[in-house]
Amino acid sequence: MNRLFLTAKDVANLLKLNILTVYGYIRKGRLKASKFGRNYRVEEKDLDAFIKEQQVREKSR
Repeated sequence: MNRLFLTAKDVANLLKLNILTVYGYIRKGRLKASKFGRNYRVEEKDLDAFIKEQQVREKSR
């Protein structure tokens, strides 16, 4: 079992977001994360799921 975890700062850099926005997503439950000590870690698969949820679908006419 080889799992890749990213810090909140890593996620912010990848998505070009402010780190406080990432913390907000975590606190609101929009982005799944684990807390190790004082730091959040986001599993790569959870980040992928979050990105998929954000995809905009074209409205049918």
